[in-house]
Amino acid sequence: MVKELVIQAEDDVVKIAMLEDGRLMEFQQEQVNQIYNVGDIFLAKIKKLAPGMNAAFVNIGSDKDAFLHYHDLGPQVKSLVTYLQLVRNSKFKTHLLQSFRNGEDINKDGTMDQVLQPGQNILVQIVKEPISTKGPRVTSEISIPGRYLVLVPFSDRVSISQKIKEKKERDRLTMLIESIKPQGFGVIIRTVAENRKVAELHQDLLDLTDKWKHIYQNIRTKNLPKCVHSEMSRASTILRDKFNEDFVKIHTDDKELETELKEFLHIIAPGKEDIVQHFNRQTPILEHFGIEKQIKQSFGQNVNIPESKGAYLVIQHTEALHVIDVNSGNIKGNKESQEQNALEVNLKAASEIARQLRLRDMGGIVVVDFIDLRESKNKKKFYEHLKNEMKRDTAKHKVLPPSRFGLVQITRQRVRPEMIIKTKEDNPNPNGKVEAPIIIIDRIESKVKEIAEAKKASKLTIHMHPFVAAYLKQGIPSKRKKWAWKYKIQIKIMPRDSFKYLELHFTDENDELVYKESN
Repeated sequence: MVKELVIQAEDDVVKIAMLEDGRLMEFQQEQVNQIYNVGDIFLAKIKKLAPGMNAAFVNIGSDKDAFLHYHDLGPQVKSLVTYLQLVRNSKFKTHLLQSFRNGEDINKDGTMDQVLQPGQNILVQIVKEPISTKGPRVTSEISIPGRYLVLVPFSDRVSISQKIKEKKERDRLTMLIESIKPQGFGVIIRTVAENRKVAELHQDLLDLTDKWKHIYQNIRTKNLPKCVHSEMSRASTILRDKFNEDFVKIHTDDKELETELKEFLHIIAPGKEDIVQHFNRQTPILEHFGIEKQIKQSFGQNVNIPESKGAYLVIQHTEALHVIDVNSGNIKGNKESQEQNALEVNLKAASEIARQLRLRDMGGIVVVDFIDLRESKNKKKFYEHLKNEMKRDTAKHKVLPPSRFGLVQITRQRVRPEMIIKTKEDNPNPNGKVEAPIIIIDRIESKVKEIAEAKKASKLTIHMHPFVAAYLKQGIPSKRKKWAWKYKIQIKIMPRDSFKYLELHFTDENDELVYKESN
C-alpha cells in the first residue's frame, strides 16, 4: 500500500490529505492562526463553578469559556495548584520535580467546590475543540506528547500502549523508561515506540522535559490567561501523529513548509527527509492529485460504495447521532444468491463506512443499518471484517455486534467538529435566472481583450468551472485558440473542480492574479 500526504498551504488555512494507493482516506483543514488547538496548554483562571454539573467554567482568553468537569481534574490537581502558587511566587525555582512533594489524590467521587474556587489560577489543556455552541473542553491532567512517549507531570507511573502485544517488548520498554525517566514525572509509552532504540527514546524524553521547562518559564508570567505551550510549528502539528514509516511521499505547495517538514523529519526520522517534495506547478496541488474530485464524491449525503455494482450509502446527521443506511441499489439475484449478495455488499459497505468515519472525522454515536443477513456465519464474518477495517482508525472507538434489528452501533471519539463540506453548488443567481451562455462567453472574451490590450500579461491562464472550460476548448479551432490569434496572447484554460459555475480567475505568466470574478 502506497501512502502519501498532500498538503496545501493557502493563506491562513492548511489542508492536509492522506492518500492510500491514490485514494483519499483522511482530510483535514487547519486554521494556522487559530486561538486554540487540541493539546495546547493554558495558564487560566476559574471563572465560575457549576455545581449542578460538578464542573467549572474556565477563562482561557477566548470568546467562549472552557468547560472543566470534575472527572477531568486528574488525581493530582491539588499538587498542580500548589506548584503553580509556588512558581508564581518565586518559591520554587526549577522545572524539575524531584524535590517537589506531591499531595494526596483528590476523592474520585468528590465535588468541584472541594478542590477549586472562582478566581483561582489553574493549568489546563485543550482536549476537545469547540463544537456548535459549546466552548472547548479542558483537563487539568497535563500530558505532553512526543514522537514515542508522553510526559505526565506530577505522576510516577509508567504505562504502555495496549497495541504493543509482545510481552518481551513490553517488559523491555517499561524497564527502560523506568530507568531513565525524571523523578516526579509519569510516562506513557506510545505504540510507535515498539522496537525503537534506547537513544531514540532517550532523546524524545529529553525533548519532552525541555518542553516542560518552557511551560515552567511561561507560568511565571503576570498576564492571565496565557497559552504556555503550543506546537512549535505547522510541521510538528502535521507530522507528529500522522507520520509513520509507511509514507513514501509528502507533497506540499509551500516552500517554507517544505523546509519545516524536512527539518522536523530530520529529528523524528533521520534519513527520510527526501520524501518531502515541493509541488511547483500551475495546477493546484489538490486538483493535480485528484483530491478535489474525491472530496466532491465523498462528502455528499449519498456516497457510492466502490466495486459494488450500484450499492450506496445514505449518510444523515442529527444533533445526537449519525445515521448511515446501506442500500443495495439495483443488485438482483435469485433466492440462493441473495444471502451472498447481501454479504458482499455489507463487506464493501463496512470498508467504505470505516473510511467515511475517518474522512469526515465523525464523532459520537453512529448507527448503521446494514442489509439483513440470515446465516450466523455470515453475520460473524461481516462483523469481524468491520472491526478489522476500524482498526486502522487512530481515534478511540468501539463497535458493537449487530442488534436483533440488524443495526450496528459505533462510538467514536469526538475531538474536533465534524468535517462538513458542501458538495452541492449554489444557484449562480438566487432569483432563478442566469445570463444566456453567449453573454457569459462574450464577457470572458471582453476581459481577455482588455488584459491583452493593456499588456497586463504575455501569457494568460483562465481558471474556471470544468463545464465552461470544456466549452471553450471544444471544436477546431476552439474559442481559446481564436482568442489567442485575435488578441495575440497565449491563453491556457485551467479547469478547476473546486470552482462555482460562474467563478473566473485570470492569472499572468508569473501565476499572479490579474482579475477575479466569483458571482
